[in-house]
Amino acid sequence: MTAYSGQRRRCMTKRRREFWAGMLFLAPNTLGFLLFTLVPVLASLALSFFDWPMVGTPTFSGLENFQRMFTGDVKFYKVLWNTIYYTLLYVPTVLVFSLGLGLLITRKLRGVLTFRLLYYLPVLTSYVAAAMVFQWIFNNDFGLLNYLLRCIGLQGTNWLTNKATVMPCVAFVSVWKNVGRYMIIFMAGLQSIPKPLYEAARIDGATFWKQFRYVTIPMLSPTTFFLLITSMIDSFKLFDIVWCMTGGGPSDATRTLVTYIYNVSFQNFRMGYGCALSWLLFVIIFVFTAVQMKCQSKWVQYDM
Repeated sequence: MTAYSGQRRRCMTKRRREFWAGMLFLAPNTLGFLLFTLVPVLASLALSFFDWPMVGTPTFSGLENFQRMFTGDVKFYKVLWNTIYYTLLYVPTVLVFSLGLGLLITRKLRGVLTFRLLYYLPVLTSYVAAAMVFQWIFNNDFGLLNYLLRCIGLQGTNWLTNKATVMPCVAFVSVWKNVGRYMIIFMAGLQSIPKPLYEAARIDGATFWKQFRYVTIPMLSPTTFFLLITSMIDSFKLFDIVWCMTGGGPSDATRTLVTYIYNVSFQNFRMGYGCALSWLLFVIIFVFTAVQMKCQSKWVQYDM
């Protein structure tokens, strides 16, 4: 009995030592999360109920910031619509093109590895560099796009100063920048589809399009669902490309919710109102994600 008790105590001591060793390894990451993520998030929630011009003492204003958002700020509805419009342009386009490229680079073609590298290179480019390059390409006077159009007898346009074309241009740059990342994820999803499914479909006489419709699409639905969520979240966080290419212009035609939060908080020094806008952005993304998670059972196929 004494030997059993001693062995039990040694086991408990060892487990306790392993527990505290694990806590010690987790401590730097946990402290970093608390200090640089959780505390600022909670502070922003508290500041959303205050009027704080970043100089002086914050003044409690209750729900005034949220009330101003919906009743007293005309520009808010414009930037919200700009963000939704960009999302409607960007998300379907980047998913369709990345799926098409994923289908292309998974085929056994000559030089396919080179194509994979070329399609993925824009992902390694910084948003600022991509925005500056395309700002030159879309320039009305000396831009490459208008030069090529004039070479074939067509008249160019003011791509970045025309309200009708500026947001599609921004969406195009975002698609060019991110399509390689989504392509790689689609490629991984395509390679995980069991080959016997395609063999059985071919034996039954299914054409390529029927294989794509009844095998590829259902089996790829978990990957598609994941990319739909992440691309939508990325679209609502758009900042870098807009800020470098257009600065939100012309006439706020490309000013998104995140750029507006920056304007309000760090240019107009209305930090309380900026925090309220940030929490509204969080709620919008949370609701969209929750709705998609709720609806996933109707179209996402997990069974092999």
